[in-house]
Amino acid sequence: MRIKEIRELNEVELHHKLKDLQEEFQNFRFQHTTRQLDNPLRLRAVRRDIARVKTVLQETGRLGIVKETAA
Repeated sequence: MRIKEIRELNEVELHHKLKDLQEEFQNFRFQHTTRQLDNPLRLRAVRRDIARVKTVLQETGRLGIVKETAA
């Protein structure tokens, strides 16, 4: 998922996306442990998507950075 797509989501959608990604990551970790994971590089991609979502949540929440609006 691209950062541009993540920044277009509102805060509620970001929290849902984060929850979904964390569940997906847990499933992939379990599959990786049992040697059933087809694409081990997907673990890295999901982990990075989680970091991107957390970064955007932190920017909008704690840091108070406002999204730019097209004029």
